[in-house]
Amino acid sequence: MEAQTVHKVRSVRAVGTRAVLAELAGTQDVLALQALLLENPLPGQQDVLAAAETVLVRAESPASARRIAALLLQLDLTAPTHRNGGLVVIDTVYDGEDLAEVGKLTGLGTGGVIAAHTGQTWTVAFAGFAPGFGYMVGENQALEVPRRSSPRTAVPAGSVALAGNYSAVYPRRSPGGWQLIGRTNAKMWDLGREQPALASPGHRVQFRAVRDAVTLASEPAAAAAGADAAATAQEGAAGLRIVSPGLHSLVEDLGRHGHSGLGVSSAGALDRASLRRANRLVGNDPSAAAIETVSGGLKVQAVGDQVLAVAGAPSELTIEAPSESNPAGPGASGRFRTVPMAAPFALRNGEVLSLGQPSAGFRSYVALRGGVDAAPVLGSRSTDTMSGIGPAPLAAGQLVASGGDAESGVVGNPEFQPDFPSTGVTVLDVVPGPRADWFDAEALAALCGQDWEVTPRSNRVGMRLQGNPLQRRRKGELPSEGTVAGAIQMPPDGLPVLFLADHPITGGYPVIAVVVDHQLDLAAQVPIGGSIRFRVAPEQGAPGRPAVEKTAASPAAPPTKSE
Repeated sequence: MEAQTVHKVRSVRAVGTRAVLAELAGTQDVLALQALLLENPLPGQQDVLAAAETVLVRAESPASARRIAALLLQLDLTAPTHRNGGLVVIDTVYDGEDLAEVGKLTGLGTGGVIAAHTGQTWTVAFAGFAPGFGYMVGENQALEVPRRSSPRTAVPAGSVALAGNYSAVYPRRSPGGWQLIGRTNAKMWDLGREQPALASPGHRVQFRAVRDAVTLASEPAAAAAGADAAATAQEGAAGLRIVSPGLHSLVEDLGRHGHSGLGVSSAGALDRASLRRANRLVGNDPSAAAIETVSGGLKVQAVGDQVLAVAGAPSELTIEAPSESNPAGPGASGRFRTVPMAAPFALRNGEVLSLGQPSAGFRSYVALRGGVDAAPVLGSRSTDTMSGIGPAPLAAGQLVASGGDAESGVVGNPEFQPDFPSTGVTVLDVVPGPRADWFDAEALAALCGQDWEVTPRSNRVGMRLQGNPLQRRRKGELPSEGTVAGAIQMPPDGLPVLFLADHPITGGYPVIAVVVDHQLDLAAQVPIGGSIRFRVAPEQGAPGRPAVEKTAASPAAPPTKSE
């Protein structure tokens, strides 16, 4: 009798100091490990994200990450583990722009593609790209096709598509390079549902061909309706009126964690320490929502007497009192006063607070006693600029209402702030990334041997850096895998992208290094035009040598996949 093959994790790679990447033999093992970890979480496990050939596990601490790395190698994935995701039926009109091309690529013809797509059950293996975008694997390889050579700049919401061995439905209008074979009016992502994703990892999906035309409500109309409802709800509320939002101002708290399986990143304040400091000063819960603003220019007017504090990038804080002829708004009375950073102060009804250009740093946080009262989405009030989840960017005339997140009856004492980066060079400690072996020693030395300039193309998704490009040692493409804030991804042009809080949860470019978690606040304060120098950190207690695979000791484990 033939011995049964034992399925185990092939190897574990560190991703920074608080996450590990488990490499597996294929999709079935990925699904088995994902299901096992979700049903029986390991001690210290915070989040799990499956991808094409890997499972990323985030931990609550470096010590937890080390323990998880060791435990992953001991798990037996042989016994089938099933998640009760249920069956989702998606009615589809098969008239996609690429349907005929897919028929040629597969040799099935148009009718054969439709029959193959509807004639099998698909399973959502993992999520990524956008909330509600599920990578579905079929029961056979009949519809394996490449991505388009030139991605479309806009794919309509509801488009049913194929790429590689996967099928998916675009939940919202977005760029995309998949082959479009049809369209559906199924709402793949709806925050009004208890479970926003129609099909999340573990769900089985059956596509059903229909002839009826599909009409989808436009996203702008839905967004406008939501904004009108929010404005109506806030009438008569106290808080801050936005006189000018400055360059870019958002509502942020400490983020939404544990939802990567839905394709949702954590988002949240980029400088977490400054957000906590501002909240402490006004007596709020440390995680209360506040205003994050960049490069000065924000002006807010008190509606009712308010208590505020501003932390982060040091700026001149000026308060203008309303004129006697116009007590409800700012006037030209010349009655100005200044208040210090990192200290609580009163903003009386009608007074206007202005934030000047920072003398150092880039991001400031305005905390309002009680916190910002915005509708929570998946447990957080943060704006996610990548996915469009959370409050819209602040606009002139908008009322930011105060909430009930004050946890102390008193305000805090003024606090010292750390030094913030200027246009000089900021040194960030890194540990080698999970794909550092895609680069030779010269490239790794060049990463840390030069100053990288922060370009204007940077945002909350990631900092795009300019310098002497690095060369990869390996050719080809890396299957999409989970990643983290602080990851330094290396696109084909050799210019690094340092991921920040709104980064996509999966990526297909190799991560050469990862900024240590406790320095992400510092990274977020490097201004446009500033420079970064990376430095290999002293031993940070990472869960293994990141550049070298840590493989299972079991002789039954399959060999490591060759590149």
